[in-house]
Amino acid sequence: MKTFDELVDGIKELKERGFVKTHRSDDTGIGKTLEDLLGIKENNFAGPDGEDTELKAARKNSSSMLTLFTKAPSPRGTNSKLRKVYGYPDKTFGPKLCLHTTITSTEFNSQGFKIIGKKDRIELASNKQQTKIPDLQIPYWTKETLEKAIKAKYKDSLLYVKAEHRGSGKEEEFHFVEAYHLQGLSFEKFSTNLSEGILKVDIRLGFYDSGKNKGKPHDHGTAFRINPSFLDLIFSKRKRVA
Repeated sequence: MKTFDELVDGIKELKERGFVKTHRSDDTGIGKTLEDLLGIKENNFAGPDGEDTELKAARKNSSSMLTLFTKAPSPRGTNSKLRKVYGYPDKTFGPKLCLHTTITSTEFNSQGFKIIGKKDRIELASNKQQTKIPDLQIPYWTKETLEKAIKAKYKDSLLYVKAEHRGSGKEEEFHFVEAYHLQGLSFEKFSTNLSEGILKVDIRLGFYDSGKNKGKPHDHGTAFRINPSFLDLIFSKRKRVA
């Protein structure tokens, strides 16, 4: 795996290289392109992209949310139950049910969800009555679970890369022009900003849209996300490195 210095050197080389064509024609194209060019294999494990450093990329002046990490709520199998109880017909594969919803702690969203902070856990509350699964437990994440997820993903730090972009779809191009080293993400900072609505939770229960699994249920991961402009609120140190 790449060391922090190797990642920074690679980003500096890309900065000098100029615009490069995307390796994937969707919103995730920028991250996929950067990882490919830095020699990082795409992965879905809980650890960082480098030896001790997580790598994230974003388009300059974009309002898109940044995924910090993904962690399904407890008890085990909760997401499939949430799909059954609160899901709605998918536009492509209906009447099969999907569930895509962004949740904060400041108010119940249009689908009836809200994050509730407790002493030792974070709960996913609903203000809608349901009868499909009468004994459905309140979904939750324990403090210990979230602490482990943070430490696993950000062993040391985050390397956040910004790129100018032009074109769209398969023809989009990126010029990686800035990189920042962020350190000091703690559960306390994470929890505070989650309770203030700065951090959000995205449930993304859909279907495979192609390949041998087309039409089969696909959990894209329950994501804890943040607007990149607020990263300084959850990390204690920030330094530009490219």
